[in-house]
Amino acid sequence: MSRDDELKDILDETAKQIANLSTNPRTWLSWLVYLLEQLEKEASNENSSHTDLYRDMLSALEDTLRNRRNTGGW
Repeated sequence: MSRDDELKDILDETAKQIANLSTNPRTWLSWLVYLLEQLEKEASNENSSHTDLYRDMLSALEDTLRNRRNTGGW
């Protein structure tokens, strides 16, 4: 199994656990924000130049979410 597959499995399980803890998707926002905060910390801990890369990733995430809302698909 590749590292990407392992990470997908972890994220799939995490998503299921969050959904089981709270069936209301609106409440998932706080967990998504928490995850992004933790990823930001990891990015800046790894290398200070990664902070800019993290911001670029957030911008790409905004674009992806906007496209999702507009087209209905990922």
